[in-house]
Amino acid sequence: MIKKENLEKTSSWPIVEAKKMLRERKSFLEKKGKITLQTGYGPSGLPHIGTFGEVARTSMMVNALKQLTDLPTEIITFSDDMDGLRKVPDNVPNKELLEKNLHKPLTDVPDPFEKYNSFGEHNNEKLKKFLNNFNFKYNFKSSTQLYKSGFFNPTLQIILDNYDGIMNIIMPTLGKERQKTYCPFLPICPETGHVLEIPVKEIDNSKSKIVFDNKGKDLESSILDGHCKLQWKVDWAMRWYALDVDFEMYGKDLIESAILSTKIIKLIGKKNPSGFAYELFLDEKGEKISKSKGNGITIEQWLEYASPESLSLYMYQNPKRAKKLYNEIVPKAVDEYLEFIEKAKTQDELQLLMNPVWHVHNGSVPKEKMIMSFSMLLNLVETSNAENKELLWKFVKRYKENISEKDHPIFDNLVGYAIKYFNDVIKAKKKYKIPDQIEKKALEALISTLDKCNDKMSPEEIQTLIYSTGKENGYSENLRDWFKLIYEVVFGVENGPRMGFFISFFGVKETKDLIINKIK
Repeated sequence: MIKKENLEKTSSWPIVEAKKMLRERKSFLEKKGKITLQTGYGPSGLPHIGTFGEVARTSMMVNALKQLTDLPTEIITFSDDMDGLRKVPDNVPNKELLEKNLHKPLTDVPDPFEKYNSFGEHNNEKLKKFLNNFNFKYNFKSSTQLYKSGFFNPTLQIILDNYDGIMNIIMPTLGKERQKTYCPFLPICPETGHVLEIPVKEIDNSKSKIVFDNKGKDLESSILDGHCKLQWKVDWAMRWYALDVDFEMYGKDLIESAILSTKIIKLIGKKNPSGFAYELFLDEKGEKISKSKGNGITIEQWLEYASPESLSLYMYQNPKRAKKLYNEIVPKAVDEYLEFIEKAKTQDELQLLMNPVWHVHNGSVPKEKMIMSFSMLLNLVETSNAENKELLWKFVKRYKENISEKDHPIFDNLVGYAIKYFNDVIKAKKKYKIPDQIEKKALEALISTLDKCNDKMSPEEIQTLIYSTGKENGYSENLRDWFKLIYEVVFGVENGPRMGFFISFFGVKETKDLIINKIK
């Protein structure tokens, strides 16, 4: 266990939020004897990284709570799979099939992939599969199952008994047209199977029934056993109430919904859970990542190019700042992960609490010695022409004879990721600069400098000579442009590895030959 004084001093957000929740829910937790955290998922589209981020961050909260209390914890991953399908996602096959089944509950919509009983079940299984890949501990709950099994019935009756009070909370937030048809309960049409948004004519609390006006025809429906579902904001409050939720985080676009759901749960007799609003995930264009659009990098893509831990680290950092998620951010995220592992080796307990990898690895930070950055490894994939792990490892061992795969499992995985990422993402976008006469002369001066170097020199010595060469050949005012020139000509990118380290690893003669070939 971490020392109490360090837990008090740290400003790492999982511990700060865990302490806040324990204060706010103290009397409830003592009575209940456990802590329930919830994450929500709307399976109208395939799971995306934003979904992963919510579960990963909530898991970090659980790790923090274990340092602060002996109370058992549970993460509920709730799928709102009884929601009606409002539009056809862009990233699925058989769109015509979905078009015919719009407005039905997701668990009644046929699976366009033809693998499961419904589109909702397909997306739920995808969600569970990827959460299992990350070894998350969670308890999956299906909205459809809880409605139809009667689990929600007692709370649904409380909602009906407080109908007028809930309407007074929601109605002021709606436009005049929406006010005419709004009802917290959405009946499932017995004829079409659609989730209907229609006005109420009559309520019978004693029989748990509502009579709706369905385009001039009376539709009488029980509110129990899945014959109705609740509108989103009321549904959220009902979930908090029925599942006794103590903590939930949500995107900042749901802040207004959380405020209304908080008012509703207080009206029906319980305190709202502690909340944490995080910033949204964006694609490379700065647009919000959407399940139905499938924009941004997918979970599957990230895991082809980098480790689950690097993704978890990216989720840990600055949760209240908008984050862009696309292919090109992967190498930077991986290198930051490696750097934090290195830093952890010399950090004291208080410093470790501020190190993201402590939270990513639940307090057990890897001890592996890092060989090189992921960015440099990507350059080696190109310069070595290695097409598989075995070849790239042979190349690495030419310069690091005393290392082995079994002693470097993180690096061994990086080798495979680097080959895949280079071939899928970098190769097609490479744009090698053709140097003009002045730039070519500067690079020829660099070749002459390398003639004076040897493989026994330290990376720092080589780096100093490269600096001096740049200063002497027109780059004294802006050495950044000097290195940019080298990277663009040699590697076809604007940013690259620290050249002194790259040359000491790759070899002086090999680097010189590489530059000569590029400027011919």
